[in-house]
Amino acid sequence: MAGTLNKVMLIGHLGDEVKMHYFEGGNSIGRFPVATNETYTNRQTNEKVTTTEWHNVVVRNKLAEICEKYLSKGDKVYVEGRIKTRQWEGQDGNKRYATEIHVVDMTFLSTKKDLQTNSSSAMPKQEEQTSKKVEEPPLDDDLPF
Repeated sequence: MAGTLNKVMLIGHLGDEVKMHYFEGGNSIGRFPVATNETYTNRQTNEKVTTTEWHNVVVRNKLAEICEKYLSKGDKVYVEGRIKTRQWEGQDGNKRYATEIHVVDMTFLSTKKDLQTNSSSAMPKQEEQTSKKVEEPPLDDDLPF
């Protein structure tokens, strides 16, 4: 393979609210942590073990504003982006590093606002039955093949 690839895909839950920073010229940046879990069974004890990995997610401009408006702690998201590492010098003079996921594409899988809206406004029975009913076209046995 001649080229390289830097691509990350995550499905996880927000660990905190979206923190926004606005810049001159109308640009903005949003940051929030996303938690992903891995569950496995310990072979020696047969105990289920869950480990959590935290990812620092960065969104920019319009997507950042949308995230701030609709997402809150605990919401489930699909994030696609690139890994980037930042380096800076701390107040104590030591070098600091942060590894981040810079988002290219994102899908909201579930939001607390959606769950609250769905539970508080249940559809009437008749509308629910109508919306679930799917009519299939009649089968025609006189097909030429």
